[in-house]
Amino acid sequence: MKIICIGRNYVDHIKELNNAVPASPVFFLKPDTALVIRNRPFYYPSFSDNIHYEVELVLKVCKVGKNIRKKFASTYYDEIGIGLDMTARDLQDAAKSKGLPWDVAKGFDQSAPVSRFLPKEQFSDLKNINFHLDLNGTTVQKGNSSLMLYDFDDIISHISMFMTVRTGDYIFTGTPAGVGPVKIGDKLEAFIEGEKMLSCTVK
Repeated sequence: MKIICIGRNYVDHIKELNNAVPASPVFFLKPDTALVIRNRPFYYPSFSDNIHYEVELVLKVCKVGKNIRKKFASTYYDEIGIGLDMTARDLQDAAKSKGLPWDVAKGFDQSAPVSRFLPKEQFSDLKNINFHLDLNGTTVQKGNSSLMLYDFDDIISHISMFMTVRTGDYIFTGTPAGVGPVKIGDKLEAFIEGEKMLSCTVK
């Protein structure tokens, strides 16, 4: 399986990092070794001093597809969860300043804690899903799928132009504003429509 992540999909987050609004979905990959499941801890890596959380809705791909037309894209995912795109912001900023790729800042081991998944039929409107992240009991990020520049179907269709999506792939759909640093001892809790889906302690 692979983990595909969409960047710059919420305008407020684009503004907070002083990035440009993309003309089409921007995506990058994390390896399967990034995955953290079953509410296991996130271990702060020794190579960074500035790890940030980024909460995102996550789609689970349910069948193989290539060059998927948008009108059929909804049939290629059947479950929705929530995840954390843990980012070594210091490494990312250093790479960006030199015009270098920043895969190491996003794809390191354990950089993708992911919750359990809910059937998408459970949601009455996929374009109106509320989610949020609490850090030590205080809400730090709030998002709604209606605020995405590119919706779930846009994302699936666009990705499949370039690479085949396969059963079991995860697609992170972008983070809203409010990203920030974590430290050892912090507790991150992610919610969809008020239901706690993910709990992750930083160790």
